[in-house]
Amino acid sequence: MLNKYPLWKNLIIVFALVIGFIYALPNFFPDDFAIQVTGARGSTEVDQRVLDRALGALESRGIEVKESSLEDRNALIRLNSSDAQLRARPAVQAALGNDYLVALNMAPSTPGWLRSLGAGPMKLGLDLRGGVHFLLEVDMDTAVSQRLEAFSGQIKRELRDERIRYRGGDVEGNREIVLSFRDSESRSAAFDLIRRQYNEFLLNESTREGEFLLALTLSEAEVRNIQEYALEQNLTTIRNRVNELGVAEPLVQRQGADRIIVELPGVQDTAQAKRVLGATANLEFRMEARQDTPGAETEQFGFRDNPQRTARLERDVIATGNNVANAQQAFDENGQPQVNITMDSVGGDLMNRATRNNVGRRMAVLFIEFRTETEAQEVDGEIREVEKRIVEKGLISLATVQSALGSSFRITGLDSIPEAAELALLLRAGALAAPMYFVQERTIGPSLGQKNIDAGVTSVAFGFALVLIYMLVFYRGFGVVANITLTLNLMLLLACMSILSATLTLPGIAGIVLTVGMAVDANVLIFERIKEELKAGVPPQSAINSGYSRAFVSIFDANITTLLVAVILFAMGSGPVKGFAVTLSIGILTSMFCALVVSRAIVNVVYGGRRVEKLSIGGKLANG
Repeated sequence: MLNKYPLWKNLIIVFALVIGFIYALPNFFPDDFAIQVTGARGSTEVDQRVLDRALGALESRGIEVKESSLEDRNALIRLNSSDAQLRARPAVQAALGNDYLVALNMAPSTPGWLRSLGAGPMKLGLDLRGGVHFLLEVDMDTAVSQRLEAFSGQIKRELRDERIRYRGGDVEGNREIVLSFRDSESRSAAFDLIRRQYNEFLLNESTREGEFLLALTLSEAEVRNIQEYALEQNLTTIRNRVNELGVAEPLVQRQGADRIIVELPGVQDTAQAKRVLGATANLEFRMEARQDTPGAETEQFGFRDNPQRTARLERDVIATGNNVANAQQAFDENGQPQVNITMDSVGGDLMNRATRNNVGRRMAVLFIEFRTETEAQEVDGEIREVEKRIVEKGLISLATVQSALGSSFRITGLDSIPEAAELALLLRAGALAAPMYFVQERTIGPSLGQKNIDAGVTSVAFGFALVLIYMLVFYRGFGVVANITLTLNLMLLLACMSILSATLTLPGIAGIVLTVGMAVDANVLIFERIKEELKAGVPPQSAINSGYSRAFVSIFDANITTLLVAVILFAMGSGPVKGFAVTLSIGILTSMFCALVVSRAIVNVVYGGRRVEKLSIGGKLANG
């Protein structure tokens, strides 16, 4: 019996190994320490002039630059060390001001020819120096006041519908709405209406200077409900935004009563992540105020693209971004960017009710953004970063209502395509129920991350070396074959994880070590079967064939069982557990391929197609 694979099978094996080598290769090019400069808004461009200012700031502080470039409206500056990276960020931020965001980054150094083939390195988890950690704080006071503003608008509309005359009705102080009436009968009617429909409030009647007052104060239970809803809604929204960013194996979880932890492993564009996650972008749809509308019932706003141009709007809000069901960036008939909006059923009803009676009037789209700006200040020769919380409100558009609007309409008047795309992303992912501010931002590494990497690599190398020695000592020539297949197995594992953009964590490294052990088990099963056949007096060629054939069932059963466990771990687990499950699953498949197919192919090349007198497989050599 001659052990030989047909040519087509050998070609397939060689092709798989070549592809594996190409896609595993980028993992041997370490990332560069870098800072990334991007616009604080989607419409802010980063050009060569901005890059030159940043490079000038670094040169003045004696920070050596490895390389700089402009990429996709962003500037990337590569540096030689982590220390230079940490010193460079505040220096560049101080030089460019708050119109730009300067973020720490790990820039890939994969050669261009590999990138042209779509090859890139594995993403590393946070514990292996590959991402950012954000701690965000939900502004609970604003969450309560926003809810009070919504209650105020609803109550005033219902009082007008019931023809109950009143004054005031705006939010005053902390958690209170005060209504003023001319007589006690009107106050009593309002009292009954509000008590019947709004059990969230504690009502208090009083008289002051001939006015009959009704004060509405949120109950403590309702305040807690609003705050809990704000936190849960923000958690959901942040998860949606992370999904829009396409982050692998993110961690989004609450911490305490008002904080959220976000960990983004493998993220390259940390500046975009911070801008998208932290932007409390919301919309309010309001009617432009009439000439005779009292000043107390209106607000003045400037346009985002031209703050000197202003418009006076009614305080009552028709609908908000919370009512948006879908949003897509598109272009109008003149080729200008726009956002197509689809409202939910509630928003569609509110929009239709407001516009059908106001055809010919102008409706405004008000963009509201809560954000944190970092201001670099020099104190005693050292640059320190101070965070400021800013609320910006600006008009996007002010258009005449031509006919009653429904659930679908469009927003025009946006500055650029990136701004339209970003607005659509934020609305599609969901509006935040309350503003959030960055309390902490941390890029993991290089100290702890590098130690973890070194420890993980050392453990894999040490275990791998022991396995190689063991196989050489006990199985001689076949041990060499086993060692070659084990090396190819690791190469294919790295390649598969790179192709799938899997995130490698410390538990993932444990999965690699376990994979090496399982691959050795498969080789040991095969070689022991061959030795049993030789001891039984079977010719070497037949012993090779029987050894691989008879070991197949045992190897397949053991690996399939482990693969099922890995799948369950992936489905039920989260974070590091999923990382371990992914690595283990891929490792099982590659080890089976290498042990049963690649190993057999190598043995066929060495022994197949000719008469064999003996096999170098350890123990007593068998004569044919």
